[in-house]
Amino acid sequence: MNPVIDGSDSGLGLPRPVAFVLGGGGSLGAVQVGMLQALMEKQVTPDLVFGTSVGSLNGAVIAADPTSAANRLSHAWTRITRHQVFPGGLLAQARTLQRSKNHLFPNTGLAQVVVDLLGATITFDDLAVPFSAVTTELATGRPYLVEAGPLLPALLASAAIPGIFPPVVHDGRRLCDGGLVANVPLRQALAAGAQSLVVLDCTFPGHLLPAPDSMAETLLYTAMVTMRSQAVLEAPLIGASVPVVYLPGPAACHCSPFNFNSTEVLIGGAYEASRAFLRDVHVDGPSLYGSPSGP
Repeated sequence: MNPVIDGSDSGLGLPRPVAFVLGGGGSLGAVQVGMLQALMEKQVTPDLVFGTSVGSLNGAVIAADPTSAANRLSHAWTRITRHQVFPGGLLAQARTLQRSKNHLFPNTGLAQVVVDLLGATITFDDLAVPFSAVTTELATGRPYLVEAGPLLPALLASAAIPGIFPPVVHDGRRLCDGGLVANVPLRQALAAGAQSLVVLDCTFPGHLLPAPDSMAETLLYTAMVTMRSQAVLEAPLIGASVPVVYLPGPAACHCSPFNFNSTEVLIGGAYEASRAFLRDVHVDGPSLYGSPSGP
């Protein structure tokens, strides 16, 4: 399906096509649900969707039906548990690592989350809006966008955090989490012809994550801190060419990217922060509106 490229304005006066850009961040992906709720109130809808890691899961739901996605995701996220996505304790993780040599958790639980949300047989052709799942190709260390074929393996590949989940062989390539090279895929959206970007990041701008308490949390913490610099550097540069609306996250809280106990707090906080931001923002040509560095 081709994007709308008629040059008309979207909500907030954004020139089309508008790309929603969703970053990765484990269970912190709940903040994207609150952001989406606020965007729907302002009637800001996407013509293109780009997602990395958990952002690819949320992004695929948006691309399937932008008008109902906020409601579907809010109900789905409140049912997701840590045990479902990251099953087993330390002994189970040790056994998985011993067998696999390269990851702590199977991706079966994550696959079930995808199936529950989108079905087992859905393909990119079934989506209402063009969607790109951003992955990292292990052979080259470069971003690889999956944009055709079955959706399930693409989403599992995009979320295959190294050391946490197994890499996925798809399109004849060995793929892992796109966050290694494009955690917030701004450049990829711009290259696809987007004339406006709306960024739904998972981090708490200007704040670090809680200190890690386990090996798994250490792996994800290290990756996310490293990834953060990419958006901080790229957003102002891309804002010189097109409007980049960078939605604010909720107030920082002690939320591990592995735990889903704070889902409702994250959704509510992101909704309130984004709603206030969108009420006051005035888009007037290319610029960065909001910031990944925080206020």
